[in-house]
Amino acid sequence: MDGSSAHPEGYKEYKERNTDSRTNEELFLLALNDDDEIAWEAITELQRRGNRDIFEQAHQFCISSETKKRRVGADILGQLGLLERPFHEEIFVVLLAMLQQEQESEVLKSVAVALGHRNDPRAIKALARLKHHPDEAVRFGMVFGLMGYEDELAIQTLIECSTDIDVDVRDWATFALGSQIELDTLAIREALLARLNDTDENTRSEAIVGLAQRGDPHMVEPLIADLEQGWISNAALEAAAEIGDPRLYPILQQLQLTWADDNDEWLYKRLLEAIESCRPVQK
Repeated sequence: MDGSSAHPEGYKEYKERNTDSRTNEELFLLALNDDDEIAWEAITELQRRGNRDIFEQAHQFCISSETKKRRVGADILGQLGLLERPFHEEIFVVLLAMLQQEQESEVLKSVAVALGHRNDPRAIKALARLKHHPDEAVRFGMVFGLMGYEDELAIQTLIECSTDIDVDVRDWATFALGSQIELDTLAIREALLARLNDTDENTRSEAIVGLAQRGDPHMVEPLIADLEQGWISNAALEAAAEIGDPRLYPILQQLQLTWADDNDEWLYKRLLEAIESCRPVQK
């Protein structure tokens, strides 16, 4: 699979660069480093190279008796080859087997995230079984793995996870429902509406954005309240621009008059876009 015509500008040059003189063996050792920055730099380079030898070595990691090796193996396979996605079927078989057999939470999380990167709907049923896992990190990985699917089981699982006791699981499930799919159903809207009063600002913001994208005006008053309390974010301004409700215009104008963040020109541009979108129509 080439698919180069669909790749972002500059991707081919990045993929073909050969400035890293380290061997694959050296990179695999570094991928096991306790320093996450060092480890992920090595993992990313292995993914960029994405050849058969690296797949085979990562596969050996995945079936190792060492927990860290299994986790790193899954991390590598998740995005091996980057956009070209070579060896997809073989990788999927390895990861799915791990998901069904693995007992260690840190490995399960990595496998679930890796399956999310592989974006293969055959993983949905196995991923959904993790929704009641006692470790919130595993549930988080499962939510990531289910993002982007307009599938009944995936959506129902995400709806359930949007009420999770763990804030990160709840936040990402709400994000997945609100912004990562375009499907608009009563069940999805009800799940997003339920998060408008969430104690977590990020979760509440994702619900507001998801409802705005579906043209649901119930998010306007909560958004006004957040803006009045000084909670200004890209998500909040995105939601305002998306819904284009004149009730937001006064608070947005007030924000413009009192704008003090001279260092964030991009956010200020989003504010201007929201103001224009919400400007009342002159009669």
